[in-house]
Amino acid sequence: MIPIKVAAPGPGPASGAPRSPATTALQYLQPGALNLAVLPPLALYIHFPWCVRKCPYCDFNSHEARGELPEQDYLDAVRLDLEQSLPMIWGRKIHTVFIGGGTPSLMSAAGLERLLSDVRTLLPLALDAEITMEANPGTFEAERFRSYRDSGVNRLSIGIQSFNGAHLKALGRIHDEAEALRAVEIARSTFENFNLDLMFALPSQTLAEARRDLETALAFAPPHLSMYHLTMEPNTVFAKYPPALPDDDLSADMQDMILEATASAGYEHYEVSAYAQPGKRARHNLNYWQFGDYLGIGAGAHSKISFPHRVLRQARYKQPASFIEAAKRGNPVQEEHEIARGDMGFEFMLNALRLTEGFDPNLFGERTGMGIGAITQALNEAESKGLLYRDHKLIRPTALGQRFLNDLQEMFLNS
Repeated sequence: MIPIKVAAPGPGPASGAPRSPATTALQYLQPGALNLAVLPPLALYIHFPWCVRKCPYCDFNSHEARGELPEQDYLDAVRLDLEQSLPMIWGRKIHTVFIGGGTPSLMSAAGLERLLSDVRTLLPLALDAEITMEANPGTFEAERFRSYRDSGVNRLSIGIQSFNGAHLKALGRIHDEAEALRAVEIARSTFENFNLDLMFALPSQTLAEARRDLETALAFAPPHLSMYHLTMEPNTVFAKYPPALPDDDLSADMQDMILEATASAGYEHYEVSAYAQPGKRARHNLNYWQFGDYLGIGAGAHSKISFPHRVLRQARYKQPASFIEAAKRGNPVQEEHEIARGDMGFEFMLNALRLTEGFDPNLFGERTGMGIGAITQALNEAESKGLLYRDHKLIRPTALGQRFLNDLQEMFLNS
């Protein structure tokens, strides 16, 4: 956390020109509905929007790469986006960086070197900053990943999803089981800290198959595991043509198996889908779940930026070409709004209730600028239904609350 500082005024926009970031920042430094005594920690998210092929379950802002990627034009636009965002975060230190996508590991080694050089030139990075890059099997070349490490990436997140060839095919992944195993070997030999993404409750998956996937992953002793239940997201191929998935009872059995196996292997289950060896929790993601701030740059990236009396959300243009052109014009932000005071409690709890160990009630006031009394009615109701435990030092979901997390979160929607 850092004390709040007010930036010096900047010049207003010229007639007919886009509103300058400095002018925008001054607007949000005016008195408002909230009262934040300190600003949250700040993270940086950088979006790389291309992938080899769009997966049928994916609702992220990703676009199939056709022909040669306009890497240099895109990195030019990302730098412009970052430069134009600086007045919004002036003087604030970046604690974590996450390069996501899409498939950032399609980026050339020289491109990543240039990207991180731009970040270091423009932003004050913490000396121990966690710098994570997403990577997908099928894009792994040992030498290129050594170059990524040498450029400053110190944590890799690998989208394995499954080690079963039939399930990978059903998920539309471009890699097979051999490439998945090879990717983990390269990651383990190149990076001390890495995460494996796995999915369960896959089309036609049995409990034994889910267990084999997890056992294969655990055999590599990854510092961090993310275990996601496959869901049918709107506007995806799977939503339009749903595959046959395990029923609720089988899915629950898979979840129980995961909890038991990871605990036996010494992993801490600290968030709904996240399991970590001691000291290896994902610091970037923890900042999200604790309602910290993040600047998102690149096509379709989202930001949450706090000011003394308001919290701002932004979204960049999604289409890469539109983003590049908008950045050249001076404002790649397509949507921007303040979080209404009446929505603040829900927004905080939507994130914080994912933490299995809960949170200190004081964090609510610190991050929202409101007293805990704003959500007392919903807290009482959740506690009476056995979904929540609370005392003066802790608020956390119970085991039942974790199982029915969506229902628990919705109780705070109109609080």
